[in-house]
Amino acid sequence: MWDRPQILNWLANLLFGLAVLLFLYAALLVVVHSPLFPVRQIKVDGTLAHVTREQLQYIVRNELRGTFFTLDLNKTRSAFEKLPWVRQVSLRRRWPDRLDVSIEEHVALARWGSVGLVNTLGERFDAASNEPLPVLEGPEGSEADMARGYINFRDRLANMQRKPSHVWLSARRAWRVELDHTLTVEIGRDDVDARLSKFIKAYPSTLAILKRPVVYVDLRYPNGFAVRLPAGMVNNPNTAKAREKAA
Repeated sequence: MWDRPQILNWLANLLFGLAVLLFLYAALLVVVHSPLFPVRQIKVDGTLAHVTREQLQYIVRNELRGTFFTLDLNKTRSAFEKLPWVRQVSLRRRWPDRLDVSIEEHVALARWGSVGLVNTLGERFDAASNEPLPVLEGPEGSEADMARGYINFRDRLANMQRKPSHVWLSARRAWRVELDHTLTVEIGRDDVDARLSKFIKAYPSTLAILKRPVVYVDLRYPNGFAVRLPAGMVNNPNTAKAREKAA
């Protein structure tokens, strides 16, 4: 082999090429990890009603590690998403020294019992809120179904000038709704929309004409609904009229 110039030239070229590649790789590592390329700017976009500037500054000071090239975007995204009201975060590097942060907040729809909140997409999250939100209670994992059910009840009852303040879904998938913290409506699990339609149609000429509010209505009857009357209303003529129309 040593007396064959072509092979020697090929080996020399190969070694030279490897040396160049190693040099370029080492130079790239130096550039990537060099403090000459820090992240100098962080631009935050999004409609933020609950996430504070102080919370964002805390993440920037304590969670962002590395240069423009070495910053771990997945780890940084996770750090922002740990903030209570943050639903989703997207990150993008902008040459030469900027990080764009786009934040989507949760939009609270209701409370989940006493342990959390549910957003408008039916997702449960842990955060504090002073808003007068309705309360949902149901089996674990039923958040999305309950959010859809609440929205359906809210929209359909709007014409009655009534609002759901508390919604229950039992393990047997039976619905119960409290309206304006005063009237409890037992809907059940079958023919939910049909039962609700009958109630909405009958309400103006029955319960709405009573001088004192009814506290409980049971819609689980084929031809009408049952009413629980407050004390002192049993002999009221308006009550009798309302009961006849309900039946």
